[in-house]
Amino acid sequence: MKPIDPSEIKNIAEYEVERRTLRPAMIALKDRRRVRAGAHLTFLFENRETVRYQIQEMMRIERIVDPDAIRHEVDTYNELIPFRGELSASLLIEYESEEERREQLHALLGLENHVWMAVGDLPPARARFDTRQISTDRLSSVQYVKFPLTPEQRACWRQGVRIRIDHPACSVEQALTPEQLSELEKDFE
Repeated sequence: MKPIDPSEIKNIAEYEVERRTLRPAMIALKDRRRVRAGAHLTFLFENRETVRYQIQEMMRIERIVDPDAIRHEVDTYNELIPFRGELSASLLIEYESEEERREQLHALLGLENHVWMAVGDLPPARARFDTRQISTDRLSSVQYVKFPLTPEQRACWRQGVRIRIDHPACSVEQALTPEQLSELEKDFE
């Protein structure tokens, strides 16, 4: 997918007008791209539209108007756009209480070696984590993950896909629905 160019980002005033119609459409799009894996993990698969929306929302919330600061946001969020042959997701690790979240983010150290995407009966694709979100004593509650898929995996996509986590502190497998398969398959075009 083509990265976002700063020229595609609207100023805050223009975005406020666009946001009225864009926001409901983006909520619906994100719902189609959201995969819950167990009670505490959610994968939000990113594409150009979700990334552009996130940049615009950050500009709006943070009141960013400086061109260099906008460029920085664009460069940062462009890392979430999947390259050819891969899927990209924000992985949200969600626990209700601060104490439980702190304990679990420590217990989940090493998660980056235990997340897979299995397509049909083919060998699974191991997730690549952005290691900047991982420290020596805990994970960040938001992880950026990419799943590099082979041409064969992409060709077999409709045979079914499962996200598998085999970490000692969290073991779960979640099949993608036909709707999710259809939505995410668009990222291969």
